[in-house]
Amino acid sequence: MAQKSQEKGPAGGTPVVTEPDRVRNVVLVGHSGAGKTTLVEALLAATGTISRAGNVVDGTTVGDHDPAAVRQQRSVSLSCAPLLHNGIKVNLLDTPGYADFVGELRAGLRAADAALFVVSAAGGMDAATVALWEECAAVDMPRAVAVARLDQPRADYDEAVALCQRVFGDNVMPLYLPMLGDDGISTVGLLGLITRRVFDYTAGLPADVREPDPEHLPAIAESRNELIEGVIAESEDETLMDRYLEGEEIGTEVLIEDLEKAVARGHFYPVVPVCAETGVGLDALLEVLTAAFPSPLEHELPPVAGVDGSPRPPLTCDPAGPLVAEVVKTTVDRHVGRVSLVRVFSGTLRPDQTVHVSGHGMAERGHPDHDADERVGHVYTPLGATLREVQLCVAGDICAITKSGSAETGDTISAKDDPLLIAPWEMPEPLLPVAIVARSRADEDALARNLARLVAGDPTLRLERNPETHQLVLWCMGEAHADVVLDRLRAGGVELDTEPVRVSLRETLTVPARGHGRHVKQSGGHGQYAVCDIEVEPLPRGSGFEFVDRIVGGAVPHNYIPSVEKGVRAQLERGLITGHPVVDLRVTLVDGKAHSVDSSDAAFQTAGALALRDAAERGQPALLEPIDEVTIRVPDGSVGAVMGDLSGRRGRVLGTEPDPDAEGRTLVRAEVPATELLRYAAELRSMTAGTGTFRRHFVRHDPMPTHLADQARKEQAP
Repeated sequence: MAQKSQEKGPAGGTPVVTEPDRVRNVVLVGHSGAGKTTLVEALLAATGTISRAGNVVDGTTVGDHDPAAVRQQRSVSLSCAPLLHNGIKVNLLDTPGYADFVGELRAGLRAADAALFVVSAAGGMDAATVALWEECAAVDMPRAVAVARLDQPRADYDEAVALCQRVFGDNVMPLYLPMLGDDGISTVGLLGLITRRVFDYTAGLPADVREPDPEHLPAIAESRNELIEGVIAESEDETLMDRYLEGEEIGTEVLIEDLEKAVARGHFYPVVPVCAETGVGLDALLEVLTAAFPSPLEHELPPVAGVDGSPRPPLTCDPAGPLVAEVVKTTVDRHVGRVSLVRVFSGTLRPDQTVHVSGHGMAERGHPDHDADERVGHVYTPLGATLREVQLCVAGDICAITKSGSAETGDTISAKDDPLLIAPWEMPEPLLPVAIVARSRADEDALARNLARLVAGDPTLRLERNPETHQLVLWCMGEAHADVVLDRLRAGGVELDTEPVRVSLRETLTVPARGHGRHVKQSGGHGQYAVCDIEVEPLPRGSGFEFVDRIVGGAVPHNYIPSVEKGVRAQLERGLITGHPVVDLRVTLVDGKAHSVDSSDAAFQTAGALALRDAAERGQPALLEPIDEVTIRVPDGSVGAVMGDLSGRRGRVLGTEPDPDAEGRTLVRAEVPATELLRYAAELRSMTAGTGTFRRHFVRHDPMPTHLADQARKEQAP
């Protein structure tokens, strides 16, 4: 692609557009350490948005401004950085590369119309990046590749391109070749394959454009022929290939036009070498972002419905249309309050506008249904952590809003007189539990406030208060995600500790037994008298509890029989040995005694409970543990390791089958004790280089092995 003029916006200026065709929404993806954030900062500096690259520039914080990111030395959240190039506003959505923060990545993909894959010339590529490419391919999202970090000692551009072609497939082709300096190591320029020009960055940006030297011509010719054939194969002009094969020289303008169309359709994937430190290739990359990537007018919009689920016509990216926007991400700033990053799909969002905020119900994650009319405060264009006020945000653009009290990540913002709901995007299930404990009563109040804020902004975080173990459990995506959540809680002034997660167990009796309960007591002239005899027998797993009345002759008056059952049920809930609920029993009331004056409902409840405890001493009590059925999705090459690991977790493999949604992947189904899955989210990721995922659901309780039951009694007995 030919490089055009390098137009720079005013330093520190606020890019504002009023037409959707002048917007490009680009999400940067790639593995951790590939150089995404550094590249974003370099592009901002190259366009004059900031004076120089760096975390804090001219008082503006960009890049990894999150304190949690600084502590972890990696990006942990989505950030938006707009720039202006040739009159086009490009919203760069920088995403974390580490698998634990996939929720931030999903949000970035939702807000974007195209994806820029950043691959390190020195660091290779991880399997998660490959899987993400396949995911983008499934929805025909336009893509390009930036091979970054050319200044690294082990950088190898040719090998990086070859790797991309092997794992990403056809039509991944370089537009430029690096030109080395006199030392034979440093990259000082680019060789343009379409234009057959040299772009020399020795003096910095903009590049000095000149004719190639004779030694450059063979490399340009060889790579150019492959590139032209790839472009022509995607051309809408069916005669172009025949003309090319007959020897006709295809004009540069024709090639560029066909290339841009193929990229916008998601059928061709240009590769551009870039170096954030030296500026090499930044202008070339900006041309791809602005000229080849599609505007919001060309990208399919998500479906919408009424808040009652009624069908609605498809959205169009029209600034004059009905207002429909989506909260991509919600955070809370200590000075500004709640800040929501918003993608406007239809209509125009303005300050002080009254809108309707509606959200999908995810009560199991702490996100209940909600609908409310609210007034938008200010509208901003964000630059990292800095908010720059604007007067409007049109369809296709991205902005930030404040003072929306109930807006959560994934919520829909629409006109108050015609509220709508956008179909939700798919979010992964958090499967790594972390039990937290506040150190004081004051910390408990602060913990509740901060947790509500974090859960509202992070759909991959689930909060659970287990009524059986009495633990407060955060379900996270992985250890790094958990560390960030805990860091943010502590930064909010909460003193807390973590403790081992306890699994909710069950008790049962394994052999039939008889029990005798006698409650006779004199107190203050009022007596309590109740006697009952029961028979207890175990039932098949999952049967629950049965109570049978076999009283004859009125040994226990009819009105007290429900009292016995109530006392037995209460004891079942309290447990018999370790305090865990008792299940799968049949209790039969066979005999008893009552007193005409001193018997009471409370007395027979107590007698029923005592009888059950008496039977437990002879009924050989056992602990039951929950068994989950798991469906594990892994690359074919990891199946053996995963199945071997399941065996070590006391798992029982039910079967394997090819993944119907992805070639080269396998679904493994197994039943595994829940106690063996507490760390499985992190351990599966380690086994599969970050590419394995799993789902789980409870199926039944089974007896624990004796040695584990003895250990559990010691650890979990109240």
